Amino acid sequence: MSTGSAGRGTASRALLRLALAAPADAAGLTSQWRHVDGLRTHVRRSVDAPPGTPVLLVHGLAVSHRYLTPLAVALADHHPVYAPDLPGFGLSAHPAEAYDVPRHADHLAALLAAYRLPPVCVFGHSFGAEVAAALAVRHRHAVRALVLAGPTSDPRARSRTGQLRRLLLDLPRESLWQAPVLVRDIADARPWRVWATLSHSVRNRIEDDLTRLTVPTLLLTGARDPIAPPAWRDRAAALVPQVRTVSVPGAAHNVASTAPRQVADAVRALLDDRVLDRLDTLTNR
Repeated sequence: MSTGSAGRGTASRALLRLALAAPADAAGLTSQWRHVDGLRTHVRRSVDAPPGTPVLLVHGLAVSHRYLTPLAVALADHHPVYAPDLPGFGLSAHPAEAYDVPRHADHLAALLAAYRLPPVCVFGHSFGAEVAAALAVRHRHAVRALVLAGPTSDPRARSRTGQLRRLLLDLPRESLWQAPVLVRDIADARPWRVWATLSHSVRNRIEDDLTRLTVPTLLLTGARDPIAPPAWRDRAAALVPQVRTVSVPGAAHNVASTAPRQVADAVRALLDDRVLDRLDTLTNR
């Protein structure tokens, strides 16, 4: 084995340990639970939070906070970070039915209220981007800025089979350390919940929320993402009143996991006070 391969293997093992660490403390992250609307909700959050705008990380379909931990660590030096497990996923309690997009958004709004946070930056990845957009529209007072990373679902593949085909294209492009995390997350959620949530996702027209956004927004994708390809990213960006776009070279769909430093830099650039003030002015004209 070459030295480079050994180094990559060591890094992958470290990322896997970090992703699977909860509820134990690791890398400046800790686990907390809040009872929200009668549901025990797990939140992975930064411990020694700096005074910047809090960032809420919203995970995608079939997964949990786990794969977002590299991004949480990358952001935590500059911003308080909160990475909840959506109802039925990860270490959160399992309601009897799978929540749709609006219900997930309302649950997160209640969670933010439970923490008494000021308006936050919401980072939503994949299905989490659908939830994040709905949160920004339904609870505008709670959201300061919005990041939509690899948002689903492209109307050209807006069906369960269409999304699954694109997922199969994406899997070989992702880092191998993510595979055990995905298996753990699906086992936690149960396959029926994953399937039901996918059904909710493809019935949700994210376009309707995109046109109603009133906060500074970043639309971010991996350059090799087959689930949110460039044509869909550009179409989605055209619907947002004021938006910045970023494409991360070499990254596929799970850009937050495989390129956390580049993604964190893009989020910090959006949250620069001068950028927010300028985008606020443009959005509210």
